[in-house]
Amino acid sequence: METGQHADPPASAASCQANDLLCGGRSVLLWCLPAAALIAGLWWSSLRPWLWVPAFLVMGGACLANAARCGRVHCYFTGPLFLLAAAYVVLAEFRLVPMNPGIFLDIVVVMTGLGYLSELVLGRYRKRA
Repeated sequence: METGQHADPPASAASCQANDLLCGGRSVLLWCLPAAALIAGLWWSSLRPWLWVPAFLVMGGACLANAARCGRVHCYFTGPLFLLAAAYVVLAEFRLVPMNPGIFLDIVVVMTGLGYLSELVLGRYRKRA
């Protein structure tokens, strides 16, 4: 554990880490490939909604599942964020809201980073009663 992080009790941390979807090979399918689709959508505007909506849905669903499985703190924030981002892309596709892809993705990335920073203050896992 790095310095500056709050320590969970050893048994709690071990059981949480075992259930954490971010630990292990599943993270490639649940976050890395969708992130690559988001980057591809920046330059492939005709396919942007077809790349971004599923990518945000997969990442959002995985974050919510991870929050429920292990209590990963940033997932409580990023799960709803990604689902709202998917909804915004759909609304933008129907021209109901404005879309500037670069600024939109920058905002999502910054907000995701803030979710990760929350773990420095609150610890990596939410303690269960």
